Amino acid sequence: MNAVAVFANQTFRSLRSRNFRLFFAGQLVSQAGTWMQSIAIIWVVYKLTDDGFSLGLATAAQFLPVLVLGAWGGVVSDRVDRHKLMIVTQIGFLIVAAAFTVLAFTDRLNLPVIYTLSAVYGVITAMDNPARRALVVEMVDQVDVANAVGLNSALMTGSRVVGPAVAGVLISTVGPQWAFLTNTVTFVAILAALLLMDRSALRSPPVVPRKKGQLVEGLRYTWANRELRLTFILLAVIGTLAFEYQVSLPLLAERSLSGGSGTFTMLYSMMSVGSVLGALVVARRTEIRAKFLAQAAIWLSVCTMALAYAPNTTLAAIAVVPTGFAMVFLLSGSNAVIQLLAAPQMRGRVLSLTAVVFLGSTPIGGPIVGWIGERFGARAGVAVGGVASLLVAVWVLRQLAKPEVMADTEAGDAARFDNAGTAPAPTMVNPAA
Repeated sequence: MNAVAVFANQTFRSLRSRNFRLFFAGQLVSQAGTWMQSIAIIWVVYKLTDDGFSLGLATAAQFLPVLVLGAWGGVVSDRVDRHKLMIVTQIGFLIVAAAFTVLAFTDRLNLPVIYTLSAVYGVITAMDNPARRALVVEMVDQVDVANAVGLNSALMTGSRVVGPAVAGVLISTVGPQWAFLTNTVTFVAILAALLLMDRSALRSPPVVPRKKGQLVEGLRYTWANRELRLTFILLAVIGTLAFEYQVSLPLLAERSLSGGSGTFTMLYSMMSVGSVLGALVVARRTEIRAKFLAQAAIWLSVCTMALAYAPNTTLAAIAVVPTGFAMVFLLSGSNAVIQLLAAPQMRGRVLSLTAVVFLGSTPIGGPIVGWIGERFGARAGVAVGGVASLLVAVWVLRQLAKPEVMADTEAGDAARFDNAGTAPAPTMVNPAA
């Protein structure tokens, strides 16, 4: 077997699962369409208002429901059949996409309508996100979990290469309404994939019986494990102030780089190229630790500052590639750590907290970054993320250098689930073991 075949076999090994192949193909099409819709919304809002704060509010409207309902979405995910839940959520997304399409073609899209539809989309996302992430684990063997998580991240970020690029062409030629229409059609792919899956091959854990206190139980379980706790803190800070590129990049493209929709979508696509490379590197790794994630955050800080103060579009396009690499390295690596440390019966709740601290932080960070961009300039709106990433990374590294001290009650919370069918949560994740 030649080197290329060995590389491909190692990098894409989880695609040996038919269910995961179907899911991968369906999501690749659907997520590209979703990014087209996101770009179209951003551009419509920006053209209606010419205001960075309004961009932040549009993003906040979509992700505020995740902040409020995300943890409950994890509880629901642990209580129900995740495969069936995903079918329901995809139908919901399809309905919202169709509404955007009809209103765009009839020239009835205004700020209240966009905010309302975005909020409905956010409610569906709060239910869909933990179920979708947990379902990925159920499609493959345990030894391939980290690889599947990495490839799924590559899929999600790879769709950002195609989606924004196609959206940019459509917006600049025939108008944003065609981006909305294309997104609506793409949901057929993921629905078909879900319906064609072999449900008997899924490694689904028993459904958790409904009882009081399950949300608090998930929170206590997560906080009791230092690796999980520090990973979530890292994600929360970076998600709030650094991962707000949907707000900061349009301002940077138009106000600092003297570009337009083409410059904005080009930067987004170049960032996605770096993201795909980062996700594939994570898929090949056999060890991921919180310390490594903190080091990746330092790299993100350096790249973000380079992007913020790039003097022209060419250098900005170069700087945005490693920024995307570091960004998805953090996301994909964090997901791998969380997926492998969480006990199966807690996985939905723990993963829902990922959505809360990352997606749910956007309603807070989006307006803040938008305001900074308006008040102090577009470059400052990007740079604040670089500073925040550096500070939280240094803090996490200092915490990891200290001996771990855990209260008896916290140790009991973590051990109670680890003893119920899983190994004790390790400080090092080795998915190849």
